[in-house]
Amino acid sequence: MTYLEWPRRVAALGQFHVELLERPELGRDDEHHVRRVLRAKVGEEVVVTNGRGSWALCQVRDGGIERVSEVSHDPVMPDTTLYLTPLKGERAEWAVAKATEVGVGRVVPLLSARMVVKFKGEARDKTLSRWRKIANEAAAQCRRTYDVVVGEPVHVADVPESVAVADLTGSGDWSDVRSVAVGPEGGWASEEWDQSRRRVGLGPTVLRAETAAVLAATLMTFPAGGWGFTLESAK
Repeated sequence: MTYLEWPRRVAALGQFHVELLERPELGRDDEHHVRRVLRAKVGEEVVVTNGRGSWALCQVRDGGIERVSEVSHDPVMPDTTLYLTPLKGERAEWAVAKATEVGVGRVVPLLSARMVVKFKGEARDKTLSRWRKIANEAAAQCRRTYDVVVGEPVHVADVPESVAVADLTGSGDWSDVRSVAVGPEGGWASEEWDQSRRRVGLGPTVLRAETAAVLAATLMTFPAGGWGFTLESAK
């Protein structure tokens, strides 16, 4: 990314998914959003991406959009995963959006003993669909060009051994943590995790579950890399 490209990406009207970056075409819903919601004028710019790190700048034309930059490729994002227990109301959706913004690569719904929301059948499918929609919208808002993967739900017993657990008794050492599990409003049930499981702390205060999720996502992604870009360094 050059020094001039980032401000243009930020200033663009929005970011949208396309199939072919070389010949970009907006889908029907995105075309409606650009024309009717954003009320784009001819010549204004949007960003298009394939969700796999490639992107380009386009100008709005009378009959669609036209690419006005070369296709560029962002560095690969660190491989990180947030295991998140579904929460009441819109709190989990907020956490998914913020985790997307700070750079988490994957979000997995975690079925834990004290989970209080319904997560079966139609409710399960609706939640997964909503999380994916929220993640896509957040990625576009923050000009992220790698899609967030919202995985299929897993039970605590099936979480890989490499995943750390956010816990009040956990260590402040987050080195090499690339996957972390965050529990529900009531915390983890006793003996829910094996004693050998790595536990990491989130500070000296009691946090709401959604706050814990965002803090865990930040502590995990920051040392993983990808935060080093600055406009000054790109000159």
